[in-house]
Amino acid sequence: MDLAQRFRDFAFREVHSNSPLYRRRAVDIADDPAVLALIAELPTDKQQPNLVLAAARVNGAIAVPYREFREQLIAHWPAISATALVRRTQTNEAGRAATLLPVLARLPGPLSLVEVGASAGLCLYPDHFSYRYDDSALDPADGPSPVVLSCTVTGAAPIPARLPEVVHRAGVDLNPLDAGDIRDREWLEALVWPGQDERLARLRAACAIAAANPPILVTGDLNEKVAELVHTAPRDSTVVVFHSAVLTYLPVQAREEFVTTVRALPCHWVSQEGTGVIAAFADRLPERDSGTARMALAVDGEPVAYAGPHGQSLDWFGPA
Repeated sequence: MDLAQRFRDFAFREVHSNSPLYRRRAVDIADDPAVLALIAELPTDKQQPNLVLAAARVNGAIAVPYREFREQLIAHWPAISATALVRRTQTNEAGRAATLLPVLARLPGPLSLVEVGASAGLCLYPDHFSYRYDDSALDPADGPSPVVLSCTVTGAAPIPARLPEVVHRAGVDLNPLDAGDIRDREWLEALVWPGQDERLARLRAACAIAAANPPILVTGDLNEKVAELVHTAPRDSTVVVFHSAVLTYLPVQAREEFVTTVRALPCHWVSQEGTGVIAAFADRLPERDSGTARMALAVDGEPVAYAGPHGQSLDWFGPA
């Protein structure tokens, strides 16, 4: 894809109504040949607008007027490009636990959670968060959590009466992040789009929870590590392998390999990915407004709902 068009798509398809500053910034970059030429020096997979803009933020390119931002970007480009080369777009959105919870709570406990593409593993703590589903409130047994996830619901979604018991938390990532490490937290915060103060506060609170009780995170390719993580989970627990907005970053062949692998393992499989990412069930999704950003939520390969990309909505169409 043309690099300028990549930034225009980011502006109008991803951040248009979510971050006015990033929308303007992406449009300005798309019209700036000199800045595009700098970004084009990066490998193609490192030219992602979100990655470039986050790398710019952590290296001091933060001015609001584009002219000043452009000057900062060019002046700091060696450091910005170095950051982009070693970092990834590891957005760790704890809000997605709100759409995962209804399917997790239906499984017999206690649960062992295994997240592939875990980043800092913040979604491994669904039992530590508070939830607000329209008129329903759900809190941990010891009281409301500093992480409160709001989610609007349509359809007969099985909203649980209590949170599941989780006895084991593990994950794999090409570059796991440590919620207790200040530099990793700084990077996670840079991946939150400007203006999304609620998401930023939620991220910080979720990092505090994970830092106090760190999960088991291993470094490696998810196709190579998932079986090991499943087999090392406690045998008297229900093992659940899950992922959210992860397989989209894999080549099609690697996605298909993962689907084949996870279906053969002694575990449940919960996926939350873009609607066209998992080809095995893409043609079984009901028609919905094509202009609405959403992910398909599925359990053991059976689609059950559409989910908002940050867990803000759940459109249930599966069995009640």
